[in-house]
Amino acid sequence: AYLSSASRALGFEVDFKRLLEDFQSQGTLVRAAYYTAYEDQLHAPLRALLDWLAYNGYAVIEKEIRSYLDPDGVKKKLPRIELEIAVHAMDLSSRIDGMILFSASGSFRRLVAAMQRRGVHVTVVSTLQAPTLIVADELRRQADKFVELRDLRLRLERQSSAAIVRTKGRR
Repeated sequence: AYLSSASRALGFEVDFKRLLEDFQSQGTLVRAAYYTAYEDQLHAPLRALLDWLAYNGYAVIEKEIRSYLDPDGVKKKLPRIELEIAVHAMDLSSRIDGMILFSASGSFRRLVAAMQRRGVHVTVVSTLQAPTLIVADELRRQADKFVELRDLRLRLERQSSAAIVRTKGRR
């Protein structure tokens, strides 16, 4: 879900079909996964996207955000999707040579280090150019390779549908 938010902050939408094809063309793709946390019910547009992804080659992992009251009675939210991503990555670590992580969260620094210790080359795709979604410095430094999301725009941008206009009586 970070990828969608970050690309919108940079002024474009990702075409998930092009994304999958692009990475499949670079070698054997073991798994493409889309993780999302939601509160209560999923909104219809997100549900439609998740269904499309699931039918078009992505493993879709959904997790409901849990709420609890802290000792002061303040409602806190626990998405914990990061844990799902980490466990999934560790499960795959013996079968992959490389991992591409689309995230800005410094919480993933330890996951990246653990994957590297297992011989997995880790590329982090994020941005230094979207003020609210800027990549954590510790994540960027830990990665074997950092790719600026804006640099992928031409390869991944969703193209708008061109309208075909016909004038009645003209051929």
